[in-house]
Amino acid sequence: MRWQLATADDQAVSILARQLNLRPLLARLLVLRGIETPDAAAAFLNPNLRQLHDPCLMAGMDAAVARLRQALKRQEKILIYGDYDVDGTMAVVVLLTALRSLGAKVDAYIPHRLLDGYGMRVPVIEQAAARSYSVVLSVDTGIREHEVIERGRALGIDCIVTDHHLPGESLPPALAILNPRRLDCNYPEKELTGVGVAFKLVQALLAHQPTGNGPSDRLLQSYLKMVAIGTIADVVPLTGENRVIAHFGLQGLSKPVHPGLSALLNEAGLNGREITAGDVGFRIAPRLNAAGRMENARDVIDLFTTSDAGAAREIAARLEGLNRERQRVENEILMRVEEKLQQHPEKASRHSLVFSGDGWHRGVIGIVAQRLVDRYHRPALVIGVEQGIGQGSGRSIANFHLLRALNRVGDLFDRYGGHAQAAGFTLAAGRIDELERRLEEHCCAVLTAADLEPALRIDADISLEQIDESVFEELQRLEPWGCGNPTPVFAARGVRFLDPPRVLKEKHLKWRVAQGGRTFDALGWGWAEREPLPAANRPVDLAFILDENVYQGNRTLQLIVRDIQGLTST
Repeated sequence: MRWQLATADDQAVSILARQLNLRPLLARLLVLRGIETPDAAAAFLNPNLRQLHDPCLMAGMDAAVARLRQALKRQEKILIYGDYDVDGTMAVVVLLTALRSLGAKVDAYIPHRLLDGYGMRVPVIEQAAARSYSVVLSVDTGIREHEVIERGRALGIDCIVTDHHLPGESLPPALAILNPRRLDCNYPEKELTGVGVAFKLVQALLAHQPTGNGPSDRLLQSYLKMVAIGTIADVVPLTGENRVIAHFGLQGLSKPVHPGLSALLNEAGLNGREITAGDVGFRIAPRLNAAGRMENARDVIDLFTTSDAGAAREIAARLEGLNRERQRVENEILMRVEEKLQQHPEKASRHSLVFSGDGWHRGVIGIVAQRLVDRYHRPALVIGVEQGIGQGSGRSIANFHLLRALNRVGDLFDRYGGHAQAAGFTLAAGRIDELERRLEEHCCAVLTAADLEPALRIDADISLEQIDESVFEELQRLEPWGCGNPTPVFAARGVRFLDPPRVLKEKHLKWRVAQGGRTFDALGWGWAEREPLPAANRPVDLAFILDENVYQGNRTLQLIVRDIQGLTST
């Protein structure tokens, strides 16, 4: 793995440190994240609900609000057309809760991943018309659904699209389309998630209450818990408005009131503690995603809309079981992929990876694709085949825009969509070989050898002797960590490992490391089978994340190992 020491504008670092009275290390980290002026840094370090943009800046918002206000007044039936991932289900919960609080006649339709596939379907719109729904409100989907929305219009249904995926060459014929990625939309935050766009609609609806002065901070924060879950789970940059959402949403998650949220946190082992972005990404979101991946995401909606604590516990326990089953199926498919690689070792040297298998569970192929990207550092497509049809999911590396690549082979697909780092598609099984060939040709043309080599960005060189509690406390001002604001990685040169490692849970390693007069515990998650390992008392260069271990009320700093250079085998 290559180490890349990030470079920062020394003058900008100096100005921030001096004018805001910051430690130079913190000022450097801000500049490395594109925050170079004192005003921008002050806003970043001090998130405030007033930093949320006016929702009416979003193109289409006035028309959407007017139509929904009309539906509320006339008691027309509104159908929320959802999606089955965390972003989509959280958007449904936010809109369903808000519209019901305003007295709307509203329900939600959640597609079944295995039966309906991705996106909107004409039969659902036809059924909505037959049941006298006059408004269909899409969330986290719809931006490319021309046929479905045209059918709705022909049946007398007004469609309002809320989405954040990249639009096609033209927009569908909806009554209103809320998507900050529209070319004609001047909304300042382009990186909102699907639930983020839904929240802006709620914010606008509540601001248009005839007797009020707009939603209170307390009311906004009640919605931001759900918005934060979807925002963090969808891996958008946690900067700008998304940072405000994540900051206040995490505060709310740490103090759960709703029985559904409490039950979920209890199953995840998170009740009674401060919730971090990492907790959302690795412990909360997988349990919520498991419903849509393995069965029906309606469980998620029911979990967050029930007021019955007993029912909430039952649903949360069911989600826990589904998540365990998801892990089992995921590992099984990954094992099949590794077997194919052993049979065709030349594939490991390609610029892209495409694997398919009969009956591979469509609910987990996206996770398998991501694990392949993490392991082999190249774009990966994984396809499950059933009855001659391939349902695929793709993930990508930093320097490769996956949706643009799929656009180049778009004639092969029946349906496809996504964004830079993730995409989904459907095609005839007989076209998979051609997809593999043409994608590889494109990847060979645009990806360099350096693109395919994992690189570890180092934010700063630091001595272990410089690290104390005050450094850690100052770093916490940058949280929540995530895409666009990654956890800082530091490099310490000439570190000594004092003794052989202890093995934890047969997977992880724990050492005691020292430099100068300072010693720390260092943890290597998943390092039990790594080779070579550092020899005792021989200096190496250590890349690490600074962390804090809390045990029985005692707090101690520890290092999370990311890489070691200069290893000498024992």
